[in-house]
Amino acid sequence: MSRKEKRKRKSGFFRLCLMVLVFLAVLAAGWYFLLGKLYQEVHYEEASTYTNQSLGGDGVVNILLIGNDSRQEGEDGRSDAMILLSINDRAKKIYMTSILRDIYVEIPGHDGNRLNAAYAYGGPELLMQTVEQNFGIDVNRYVQVNFEAFANLVDAVGGVELELSTEELEYVNGYLVEYNMLTGREEGTDYMDTSAQGTVHLNGAQALAYSRNRYIGTDFGRTERQRKVLSAVIGNLPAAFVENPGQLVNGILPNLTTNLKLGECFSLSFQAGKLALYHIEQGTVPLEGTYKDATIRGMSVLEIDFEANREYLHRIAAGK
Repeated sequence: MSRKEKRKRKSGFFRLCLMVLVFLAVLAAGWYFLLGKLYQEVHYEEASTYTNQSLGGDGVVNILLIGNDSRQEGEDGRSDAMILLSINDRAKKIYMTSILRDIYVEIPGHDGNRLNAAYAYGGPELLMQTVEQNFGIDVNRYVQVNFEAFANLVDAVGGVELELSTEELEYVNGYLVEYNMLTGREEGTDYMDTSAQGTVHLNGAQALAYSRNRYIGTDFGRTERQRKVLSAVIGNLPAAFVENPGQLVNGILPNLTTNLKLGECFSLSFQAGKLALYHIEQGTVPLEGTYKDATIRGMSVLEIDFEANREYLHRIAAGK
């Protein structure tokens, strides 16, 4: 091959690379524009303490998922569920760790109290500060959902398949009584056949009712059920984005509140394909054998071994 032909081939290769780069840049710009439009549907609420802090560090991103028990728009409610979502790129794992709301903690600027009191006193920002101070981990981003968003999310992914006992089915129907009344639905809507134990299909309202049950297995059982639903939803999300994007956008985004910035959402969205391949591990704080029931100032709380539980959360950050 002559030198001229080699130069021509090299020039053609560079032009092809340039065209690919331009195409990718246009694609990224288009996605950023679309994501910006979607982001406008979300309620951005700054947590001033963390405004200048970057998202994650040392290969780990911690996002506090807060389940708000508000039934009506505009109500603050309580932090009915708290799940620490830890994305560890080094270990290629996603950890979902429920933090029980009745843990007795020191709350910055307030007397000691249950963990969910931090949310009642100062919203997500004080709740993150409390988690950081008591457990020694960095968490500066949160996503908060209310009852409606949770039910809509499950419906948007086509529901979830889970294994339920007869007793759990009965409690689903019990919680649906309140949900139907609050949402103006006819009595008996979505009641489940209590003889259909085993693997059953749950829609949004049923999954919400299932997740709220704390009478089987106390709060430990309740948080495990919440993680089961969330894991099933994550597994169904890729197909839902393709098949039902409108319901995902309209039913969920207006009911989300977060301090994640647009650029951070853009960065996380570009990792979605990779994250879908990560192994998901679940856990609960406090760990088994590291807590005891106690009564403090008339409150029924959990007193825990903070050192053991900090060590557990630090192992997650290290991907172990």
